[in-house]
Amino acid sequence: MLLNAVSTINSYLSDYVLIFLLLAMGIWYSVKTNFVQIRFFKEGMGKVFGNLNLMGGAQESGMSSFQALATAIAAQVGTGNIVGASGAILTGGPGAIFWMWVIAFFGMATIYAEAVLAQETRIKDPDGTVHGGPVYYITKAFGGSFGRGLTAFFAVAAVLALGFFGTMVQSNSIGSTFETAFGIPRWGMGVALLVICAAIFLGGVQSLAAATEKIVPIMAALFLLGGVIVLFIRIRYLPSAIGMIFKYAFMPQAIIGGGFGAALKIAVSQGAKRGLFSNEAGMGSTPHAHAQANVARSHDQGVVAMIGVFIDTFVVLTLNALVIISTLYTKGGPLENGYVGAVRDTLNSGNLSQVAFGTVTGARYGAIFVAVCLFFFALSTILSWSFFGRVNMRYLFSKRLGRERADLIYTCIALVFVFVGTLVKIDLVWELQDLFDQLLVLPNAIALFALTGLVGKALRKGEKRERISR
Repeated sequence: MLLNAVSTINSYLSDYVLIFLLLAMGIWYSVKTNFVQIRFFKEGMGKVFGNLNLMGGAQESGMSSFQALATAIAAQVGTGNIVGASGAILTGGPGAIFWMWVIAFFGMATIYAEAVLAQETRIKDPDGTVHGGPVYYITKAFGGSFGRGLTAFFAVAAVLALGFFGTMVQSNSIGSTFETAFGIPRWGMGVALLVICAAIFLGGVQSLAAATEKIVPIMAALFLLGGVIVLFIRIRYLPSAIGMIFKYAFMPQAIIGGGFGAALKIAVSQGAKRGLFSNEAGMGSTPHAHAQANVARSHDQGVVAMIGVFIDTFVVLTLNALVIISTLYTKGGPLENGYVGAVRDTLNSGNLSQVAFGTVTGARYGAIFVAVCLFFFALSTILSWSFFGRVNMRYLFSKRLGRERADLIYTCIALVFVFVGTLVKIDLVWELQDLFDQLLVLPNAIALFALTGLVGKALRKGEKRERISR
C-alpha cells in the first residue's frame, strides 16, 4: 500500500509538476543570462580541461575548482546514467533520451545559477571549514518563519534523499551487479563498501576531494572507451539508433504503444524524471560541492558547473543510450518492436546495459564490464551524496549536538544504509528516493527564482572580465 501511494505521488510530481518546474527554471535562466550555456561553454571547457589535475592536493580549506567539479560529477554520474537511462528507454522509448537532452540543455543554465549562488552565500569558519549549499542561499532569499521552514524542509529532504535512501540504492546496484557478474555474495560487497566508505567518510572533505578527483576521470575514461568500442563494432547501426531518438521523441506511440498523447506524456516525463536523477540540475545537490571551490569569482565556478551537466548527459548518458539502442532496438534486436512480450521477463533497467554490452563482448564479459563501471559510478555517488547529506545534517543539528557529534551520528547511520542497501530488494526505497529528490526541487526552485538578481550580478562581473581579457 505504501509503495503504491509513494509511486502515485511520484507520478503526479514528475508528470505535472517537475517537468514544468525544471523547464521553467532552465528557460528562465537561459533567457535571463542570454543563454550562458552557449556563450560561456568554451570558457567552461577551458577551465575544466585546461587545468585538469588528478593530484590537486589538500587545500587550506575547501577544494580546488576541479576537485569541486569532480565531486559534483561523482554525484551526477551514478546509477542514473546506467540504470536510470535504461529505465527511461524501456518505459518511454528511445525518444525519452531526446527529452533528457532538452532538460539537460536548459539545466546547464540552472546549474550555473546554483553554483554561483552557492559561492555567493557560502560561509567560512575561523578554522577554514566551508559551509555552503541551498540552505544558505534559501536563507539569503527569505527571512522569517517562511525562510526557516523552507531551509528545514530542504535539509531534512536532502539528508533522507541523498545521505540515506540515495546511498542505499547506489549500494544496491553494486551488490546486484557484482552478484550477477562475479557471483560475489551481496553481504561480501556490503562489507567491502562499508570499509571503503568509512575510511573516506571519516577523512572529511579533503579525503573526499582526493578520492573523487582520481575516481571520476578514470571511471569516465573506462566507460567511454568500452562504449566507443561497442559503437565502432555496431557502426552501421549508429545512424538508425540516433534516428530513433528523434523519431520516437515525437512519435513515441509507435514504440511504446497506446495513444499519441499518453505515449508522449510518458516519454517526456521519463526524460524529465530520469534526467533529473542523472544530471541533478535544479535539484540542489551539486551546489554543496561547488560551494567548496576556491575560485576568484563565483562566475568561474558557474561555468565549470555547466560542464558537469554536459559531461553527465551529453557524453556519458548518451553513450550508454546509443549502446543500448544500437544493440537491442535495431533490426533483429530483442527490443525491435518495443518492450513487449517475453522480453519483459528477461530484460529490465537493472540488466539492460549488461545485455547491450554483452551482445558484442559476450554475456559474461558484458556483465563484468558494466559491473566494474557501475561500481565506480555508484561508489563515487555514495561518497558525494553522503557529503551533501552531512552538510545538511550539520545545518540541522550542529548547534544542538556540536559539529563533531552530529557528523559521527550521521556517518554511522549512513554506513548502515550503505550496508543494508546491498542486501535487500528495495523497490520502495527507490520510490522514496525519487520522491525526496523531487521534493528537493521545490524549495530550491523558489530560492533560485527569488535570487535571479544576484546571479545576474555575478554574470555581469564575468562578462566584464572577459571583455577586459580580450
